[in-house]
Amino acid sequence: MPLYEYKCESCGPFEQWRTLAEVSSPMLCPSCQAVAIRLFSPPSVILTSGTLRLTNEPNPEPQLVRRSQDREPATPRYQNYSHGRPWMIGH
Repeated sequence: MPLYEYKCESCGPFEQWRTLAEVSSPMLCPSCQAVAIRLFSPPSVILTSGTLRLTNEPNPEPQLVRRSQDREPATPRYQNYSHGRPWMIGH
């Protein structure tokens, strides 16, 4: 349920949790029972450090990162089998 902000002419602003189905129905002030008007409130936006870093970088171009040669394996991980069906080995 969203939290809506309302303003009563005599009591002032207050907040109320309401379902989306109840949005169009009038809201009564909890203290004086007068009809209150709904105020516009912008949605809250949370900026994490990752999004701040992306916006504050002076050069937004992506950088090419290469692996060092010592990290690559000496032999390939998967070997080509020249004798036919590798899944049949050991049967």
